[in-house]
Formats: sequence, structure tokens, C-alpha cells
Amino acid sequence: MNIEPLIPSAKPTRSTPASTGKVWLVGAGPGDAELLTLKALRAIESADIIFYDQLVSADIRALFPNGTPALYVGKSKNHHSIAQDDLNQRLVDQALMGKTVCRIKGGDPFVFGRGGEELMTLRQAGVNAEVVPGITAASGCSSSAHMPLTHRGVSQGCTLVTGHGETEVTANWQALAQLNHTLVFYMGVSRSEEIAGQLMTHGLSGDTPAAFIENGCRANQRVLTTTLGALAETAERDAVQSPALIVVGDVVRLADQLAPEQFLSEAQQRSIA
Repeated sequence: MNIEPLIPSAKPTRSTPASTGKVWLVGAGPGDAELLTLKALRAIESADIIFYDQLVSADIRALFPNGTPALYVGKSKNHHSIAQDDLNQRLVDQALMGKTVCRIKGGDPFVFGRGGEELMTLRQAGVNAEVVPGITAASGCSSSAHMPLTHRGVSQGCTLVTGHGETEVTANWQALAQLNHTLVFYMGVSRSEEIAGQLMTHGLSGDTPAAFIENGCRANQRVLTTTLGALAETAERDAVQSPALIVVGDVVRLADQLAPEQFLSEAQQRSIA
């Protein structure tokens, strides 16, 4: 894999359709390379240049073709390697130079991934672009942690919420607390005290099951089960690090029952009996 510094964008940008270039907005899924779609892999392999985010795992980056420029354009808390507007322009410029561009993101491009903003810019510039869906973290990581997002008699729906905000998390807390849904918060570790406090203020019990899923679908996945009332304490005590999801709801209790270790233990007990 050839990792290069950001290259200067070509100017001027034309607004007429590019005849040969194309941008693939690719969802890389939650980290396990085996969860990539075949279409995503073909887009990676066909690319003349790749722009990738922080949440694109090392296992997936190892699939980048040797000799293809791979440029890091990721964002982390309080640090953006490149402004979003500048990145949008680079995608346009590379496509208008006739290149096949792979813009690869963790999860799904349209779930808290700003893929819609990038696609809008590409459409307005007349650039041929196509979205390749990816497994979003909520479904991938919860499945890996044996927590169904929905389960008959337990949760009839799930709601995905961003825990990121400039100064506070803006959400309809009353509605979230009364939905009787599984709630999944992205980018919420540093706001866990605020999230828990708001949900409890608006009606959820402090005993509501909750969990952190850190590095979901990766070899170093860590799952920490707790309660809503102890959410912030758990984050601090166990030094939870991003990327991590917060899952709130009764489905968290199902994880022990659905874990393979529990199944093997019960099977062994039955064989002894």
C-alpha cells in the first residue's frame, strides 16, 4: 500500500460532466475485512486513487492495491486532517482529470458519514458518482456483541443517534426516552454523562441496561455491559476509547444468553446430566 501526502487539487473545476472519471463512495463496514461487499472490493481494486477515513481498518487498508495512491483524509475529535469543503473539491478535481476515485468510509457512507454532502457536491459538478452501501456500525457491532437491535417482545424498533455536537447533543430526549426502542449512539463516549442524564431526566430508569461496544467487529473488540445510571462511571473506570457505540435498551440483557460460550456451557451440562 502506498500512502502519500495530500496532493494539490487541480484547478479550475469544470461544471460539465466528466466523460471518463468516476467517484465511488464506498462503505467499508465496521472494520472486519470479510464484511466488505464484493462491489466495495471491486471499487477499491479499480481505483486510480483512494481517499480513506480514520475508521477504515488496517485489515481493509491491506487490500488497497500496491502502487495506488492512498490518501488519509480522516477526522477525529478536534482534529480534521482536511476541511470537508476541500475534500469535496479534491474528489471533483480528481474525477474531472479522468481518474477512477474510491472514497472509502467506515460503516455506511449515508449514516453519519457525510456521504450525502460529498455526493451533492459531485452531482452539482456533473461528476459521475455511485454509492456502495456498507454495514453500518449499529447493526454490525451489535450483532458481533450478540445484541439484536430488535427482538420480539423486547424491542420493536431501533433508533440511531449521533452523540457528537459542537457544545451539546441536540436530540428530542423526551421522544427518545418514550420510544421503547433500542437506542444506539454513535460518537458518544465523551458525552456519556450527558446522554445518560438526559434520558433519565426524560423518563428512562437508571437501571435500564446499557453497553459500550468498543472496536466492534475487530480483533480487539471489547464489550462493557452496565446500566444507564452507571454509564459515565463505566466509561471513565474502564477507559472506553473511540470508536465505540453506546447501546441502550433491554436487548443488552440478551447478549449473555446468545453468546456462544453460554450455549457451549449449557450443552456441556446437558451431556454430563
